[in-house]
Amino acid sequence: MKYIYQNQDWHCFIYVGEKLKKLLFEIKKQQGFLLGKMDSLGFDIKNNAQLQILTENIIKSSEIEGEMLDNHLVRSSVAKRLGIDIGGETQISRNIEGVVDMMLDATQNLDNKISKDRLFGWHAALFPTGYSGLYKITVGNYRKDELGSMKVVSGYQGKEKVHYVAPPANSLEVEMNYLIDYINNDNDEDLLIKAGIVHLWFLILHPFDDGNGRIARALSDMILAKSDECKYRFYSMSSQIQKNRKSYYQILEKTQKGSMDVTDWLEWFLNNLYEAIKSSDKILSDTLKISDFWRKNSSVVMNERQHNILNRFLNNFEGKLTTTKWAKMGNCSQDTATNDINDLIKKKILKRVGVGRSTHYVLR
Repeated sequence: MKYIYQNQDWHCFIYVGEKLKKLLFEIKKQQGFLLGKMDSLGFDIKNNAQLQILTENIIKSSEIEGEMLDNHLVRSSVAKRLGIDIGGETQISRNIEGVVDMMLDATQNLDNKISKDRLFGWHAALFPTGYSGLYKITVGNYRKDELGSMKVVSGYQGKEKVHYVAPPANSLEVEMNYLIDYINNDNDEDLLIKAGIVHLWFLILHPFDDGNGRIARALSDMILAKSDECKYRFYSMSSQIQKNRKSYYQILEKTQKGSMDVTDWLEWFLNNLYEAIKSSDKILSDTLKISDFWRKNSSVVMNERQHNILNRFLNNFEGKLTTTKWAKMGNCSQDTATNDINDLIKKKILKRVGVGRSTHYVLR
C-alpha cells in the first residue's frame, strides 16, 4: 500500500482552484454576514455566544475521538478563562482544564507562532497524567514507535482493519519542521485553504501517540480565526465534523492513500465549514433567548443555587429536569430541591409537567 507521504513530490500539495472558487466565495460571504451580525450585538451577548461556541467545539472535538466530556464542566472552565461569571464554584478535572487551555491558546493567541514546544505543551495539557486510558504514552514529545509503526485501525482485537500507517517516528523531527514552517509562513495562500491543508497534513504525520485529531482541529481553528480576523469564535467546525464523522474518516483515508492532489479533501472540508458557519444562526438564536429570559426575569428574587441551576438548564441541558437532578446539580438535599422548585413555580418561572415518576419541570 502506497501512502501520500511516499509520493516523490511529497510536501507539494496541489488542488484545482477553479473547483473550489465558488465555494470559497460563498464561505467568505457567510463569514461577512455572521461577523456583521455579531458586531451589532452587545458585549454580554457576544461573550455568551462565544462561551457556548467554544464549549460545543471542545466537547465535539473530543467526541469525534470517542471521549465524552461533561458539558457543564467544560463550560465552567471556558467561562473562568474568559472572565465570564456564570456563578458557582465547580471542581474541574485536569484533563478538561487541559483541552480548554489548548483550544483557548489556539484561538485567543492566534498571532503567536507555532513551535515544537507549543505543540508539545498542547499535547501535555491533553494528557496530564501521562496516560491515555489505561496505557502509558509518550507525552509532550513526538511518538517513539517502540511497539511498532503508528497505525489507524478499527475492529476487534484479532480482526483489526488497518486504515492507515503513519510515517516512521525517526522522520518526525524533519517532517514536523516542514509543517511548522508552512503554518508560520505568511504567504498569499487563502487561509481557508491553508486551514484544510494543515488539518490534513498534521493527520498524515500523526506525530503523537494520541490526541492527533484534537490538535489537528485546534490548528485549523487557529487558522480559521486568522481568516475571520477575530478572536471571537462564532461557529464550531468540530460540531460539523462530528455530524459527518463517518465521511470525515472516509475522505481522510482516501486522501492519505492518494496522490498529492487534495482537491476532494479540500472540497469536503470547505463544504463542512460552510455548513458550520450557517448553523451558527441556531446558536445565536439560543443565546438571544437565554439573554431575553434573564432580562424578563431580572426582578425575580432567587437564591444563588436557583440562578446557577437555571443557567445550566438553559444551556444544552440533557434529559428532563427533576427534583433528583436538581438536588445533584445543586449539591443539596431532595427537600431543598423541592423547596427551590416550588418557589420558582410560585414565581411563574417553572411549571410542573406529568404525574408520579413522570413528574418533571419546564420553563413557563
